[in-house]
Amino acid sequence: MVVAVLVLVGATATVTSTASAHRTLVVTDTDTDERLLSVPVDDGDVVTLSYTHSVEKTAIEDIYVVDGTQLRMDRMVFHSHGAGLPSDAPVETTEEGLVLEVDESYDEIGVVPGSIAGHELIVDGERYDLVSLSDGDVTLTVTEQTLVGDLLESTARTVSIDEPKSAHMIP
Repeated sequence: MVVAVLVLVGATATVTSTASAHRTLVVTDTDTDERLLSVPVDDGDVVTLSYTHSVEKTAIEDIYVVDGTQLRMDRMVFHSHGAGLPSDAPVETTEEGLVLEVDESYDEIGVVPGSIAGHELIVDGERYDLVSLSDGDVTLTVTEQTLVGDLLESTARTVSIDEPKSAHMIP
């Protein structure tokens, strides 16, 4: 049985070694590392963090673009110059609102979802309520995995019939 699995993994690795990786936007609980949300994404996909300014009570959108395993902040859209918002940066007035162009990349983004701010994540037109997902801080990351990696991960969890079950941890 173990030999058959290794042959299957070897054959699959040969066939899919040139297969492209797939990426996932992952929201994890910062304290527990529990995965709260996973959304498939591709390079160039737009990920928007939408929330309400706690003092000004106006909408703010932090707009990111998936770039490999990083989130590149493209721009911030807001509607007033309130506390914590850029006041002396070059801002363009558009139909969207006040737009601050940004070009900074992040491996991870920390968010403290709050009921007043009503933090939401928008990916491919779908809205995800970060406040209802977690009781605390969350971290946004983009992970990358190949089909071979998926297969190896699932195979590693398989129990061989040649070994006693007590030798394995059940995920």
